[in-house]
Amino acid sequence: MNSRLTWNFISEVTRVETLKIETHRIKHLHETLPLWASFRLKLLLSSGALAMHRVGSAGNTSGSTRPRKEKRLTYVLNAADDTKHCAGINCLAVLKPKVPSGCDYLFTGSRDGTLKRWALSEDAATCSATFESHVDWVNDAVIAGDSTLVSCSSDTTLKTWNCLSGGTCSKTLRQHSDYVTCLAAAEKNSNVVASGGLGGEVFIWDIEAALASVSKSTDATEDECSNGINGAANALPVTSLRTISSSNSITLHTTQPQGYAPIAAKGHKESVYALAMNSIGNLLVSGGTEKVVRVWDTRTGSKTMKLRGHTDNIRALLLDSTGRFCLSGSSDSMIRLWDLGQQRCVHSYAVHTDSVWALASTPTFSHVYSGGRDLSLYLTDLSTRESILLCTKEHPILQLALHDDSIWVATTDSSVLRWPAEGHSPQKVFQRGGSFLAGNLSFSRARASLEGSTPVPVNKEPNFIIPGIPGIVQHEILNNRRHVLTKDTGGCVKLWEITRGIVVEDYGKVSFEEKKEELFEMVSIPAWFTVDTRLGCLSIHLDTPQCFSAEMYSADLNIAGKAEEDKVNLARETLKGLLAHWLAKRKQRLGSQSSANGDIQSMKDISARTMIHSRIEVDGSSENDSAVYPPFEFSTVSPPSIITEGSHGGPWRKKITDMDGIEDEKDFPWWVLDCVLNNRLPPRENTKCSFYLHPCEGSSVQILTQGKLSAPRILRIHKVVNYVLEKMVLEKPLENVAADGAFSPALVGVALQNSTAGGDASLRPGLRTWQRLRPSIEILCNNQVLSPDMSLATEEGFEFSGLWMDICNLDTRA
Repeated sequence: MNSRLTWNFISEVTRVETLKIETHRIKHLHETLPLWASFRLKLLLSSGALAMHRVGSAGNTSGSTRPRKEKRLTYVLNAADDTKHCAGINCLAVLKPKVPSGCDYLFTGSRDGTLKRWALSEDAATCSATFESHVDWVNDAVIAGDSTLVSCSSDTTLKTWNCLSGGTCSKTLRQHSDYVTCLAAAEKNSNVVASGGLGGEVFIWDIEAALASVSKSTDATEDECSNGINGAANALPVTSLRTISSSNSITLHTTQPQGYAPIAAKGHKESVYALAMNSIGNLLVSGGTEKVVRVWDTRTGSKTMKLRGHTDNIRALLLDSTGRFCLSGSSDSMIRLWDLGQQRCVHSYAVHTDSVWALASTPTFSHVYSGGRDLSLYLTDLSTRESILLCTKEHPILQLALHDDSIWVATTDSSVLRWPAEGHSPQKVFQRGGSFLAGNLSFSRARASLEGSTPVPVNKEPNFIIPGIPGIVQHEILNNRRHVLTKDTGGCVKLWEITRGIVVEDYGKVSFEEKKEELFEMVSIPAWFTVDTRLGCLSIHLDTPQCFSAEMYSADLNIAGKAEEDKVNLARETLKGLLAHWLAKRKQRLGSQSSANGDIQSMKDISARTMIHSRIEVDGSSENDSAVYPPFEFSTVSPPSIITEGSHGGPWRKKITDMDGIEDEKDFPWWVLDCVLNNRLPPRENTKCSFYLHPCEGSSVQILTQGKLSAPRILRIHKVVNYVLEKMVLEKPLENVAADGAFSPALVGVALQNSTAGGDASLRPGLRTWQRLRPSIEILCNNQVLSPDMSLATEEGFEFSGLWMDICNLDTRA
C-alpha cells in the first residue's frame, strides 16, 4: 500500500502571540517493506515553540504581592595554586617579631576576599596561612598590638584574627551600614582601632573589650548571635551604641542588652576613604569625599577641628607619632602637610600628575613615600621639598608598607613588589641624582610633565616579587550550562566545568571571541545559575527556585550505572557535590552522639518548619542518598569556597573541605538543607508543549489519535520520532502515552527495536536505543537537519520558524 498523508500539529495557545513551527516531509520507505508509506507532517507550536504552563515561584504564601527573597548560596572556584592572590592587593601590614631571631611577616589583603600571611626572609616569601572569612573585597588591614590582625571589607564587617594562627577568624564586628574602606591603629596602644566606610560612619573600637565580650556574653547569646561557623567567636557584637553627633552631644541607642559597643564619631555626611591615628591612640584624623580633614578625640568621639585645602577626595592620611603633623594625599594630585597645632596647611607638594592613593613615612616623619593612579612611586623630603622618582610600573599603586630599607608596594595587580627605599637613610637616594623640586600648585607638576621634563626612575626593576595569579576579567556561559569560558589579565583563555570546579581545557593566549564561536552548541538548557568575576575568580550564584530549573538525562552526563533516561537535576547534584565533605562530617558527628541527646534535631523537622515559607515537592527522579556522581565531584586539592547565609549570624565564607559538620539552619539557607538532606526541591517551572493532530486538506487517511498531546521541554527529538513511528507508521498501541496524551519518559520505540531483530547490525551493543533503530527520521528546521539528541527546549531557544519531519529507510518486518 502506498499512500501520502500530511498532518498538522496545532499547539494549545497559552499566550497571545503564536509561532508556527512546521513539520516535515517524509522520504519513501525501503522497497522490501511489506508495509510502507510516505508521510508529510506539519507541526504548529505556540509562541517560542512551546505552550508554557508555569508554576508560580515559591516564598509568597502570605498573600503579599512581592515574593520573599530567599538567601542565596554562592561557591567560588579557587585557582589550583591557592597560596597566591588572584586579584588586586588593597592593603599591606608588616609584623616584626619581639625576639631578634624571629621571622618578619607581611600580611596582604586582596580583592579576592582573602588575606595571606607571608614569612619573609632575605630573598624569599612563603605563604604560611590564608585568612578566609570575608565574602567581598578586603579593603584594609592593621595590626593591633603584638598578635591581633584586624581587617575590613566591602561586606560591611570588621574581622579579628590571631596573626600567628592557622587563619581562623576570632570575631566578626558588624556595625557599618556600607562598605568598610579604611582602618587605623595606634602603634603604642594595642586596644584602639578606628574604622571608616562609605556610609559616612567612623567607629572607634576597643579591641580588647570587643574580644572579651565573646566569653562574657557567649552563654547568654550564643543561640541568637552566633552563625555557628566559628562557634562563639563569631557572636554578633551589635549592642548599645554611643552616637556622637556633630554637636558633640552623646546619645545612647540600645540595640541589644549585652555585648560591646564602639564609639561612633559622627560628623561625616559622605564617604570616608582614609584614617590615621597617632602612636598612643588619642587622636584620629579622617578624610573622604567631602575634601576636608577632620580631627577627632578618640576618647570621647568628639570632633576637634576641620581642615580645608584639598579640591578633591582625600584618599590617604598619615599622622606623626606625636599627633602634631598630618600628611594627606588627594585625588587633586596634591600632598599637603598640616600643622594641627596651628590648624593650617604649612606645605603643599605637587609631585604626582594624578590622584595620590597611598602614603608611607620614614620613622622620623622627615620624608614621605607616595604612590597613586599615575603608576609612580616618589620619595619627597618634607623640609627641602626635594622629590625623586623611585620607580614606575604598569599598575596604579594602592598601598605602601615600609620594611627596613625596602618598601612593599600593593597595586591593582595580584602580585606584590618590593623596591629599594633606604628607609633608614633616605638621603642616600637623592645622592644618585635625578631629583626635582616639588611645586606647591597641582598644575605645576602637570605642566612640567607636558613640557617633557619627566623624571627618570632610580630603579628599573623591583628587588623581589611575590607573584600572584592573573585574575579573570571576562567570561561567557556556554549553552550547555555546565561550562564557562574565561579570559584572565594575562590573556589566557580557559574552559571551566562549574559542576566540578576545575579547568578542563587551557587554550593559552587565543582569541576569546573565536574560541567562544568554536565552542558554540545548538542546545538550550535553562539558566540555573549566574556568574560574576568580582573576586578575580568565578563566583557561581545559586538562587531558589530558579537554580532547580535545569535537568539533563543521565546518558548526556555519561553517568555509569544509571539508567539512560533518568533525569538529573543539575543544581541538586551540584549541591550534593559541594556538601559531600560536610555530609560525611555531619554523619560522623551524629553517629558518635547518643540518640538520646536532645540537641540533635532531625532535618525533617527543619524542613517541616519551612513549609510555612514555601510549598515544596519531593524530587522523585533521584534516589534519596548522598552519593555524588562523577560529573559533580569537586576537587579536594583546590576545593571551592562556599559563601552563604543562614538564619543567624550574617554571611560567611569557608572552603568545602574545612567544614566540620556542625553547621545547620543557622548557617545554611533552609532550601539547601532541604534539598541535600531530604531530597526536597522548591516548586519549579513546569514547561510543556501541548498540541493536537489534524489531517491536512486532501488527506484520505483517518486520524489515529484524539485529544491533546503534551511533552516536557527536555524531551529529545528521537523520542518524538519514536512516537510518530509507533503510532502513525506501525499503528501500535500507545502503551507509553499518558491518559492525557503526554509523552512518557519511557517512550523509546520498543516495538521498532523488536521488529528489526534477527541479526540486524543496527542492534550492535554500545549504541543508545534510538541509535540501534534501522528506520531513520530526519527532522529539519529552516532546511537544517536537527540532531536526534536535540530537545524541544532547544527548538524553543533558537526560535525555529519551520519544522519539517522526514521519515526515510523505514525497515519494518512482520
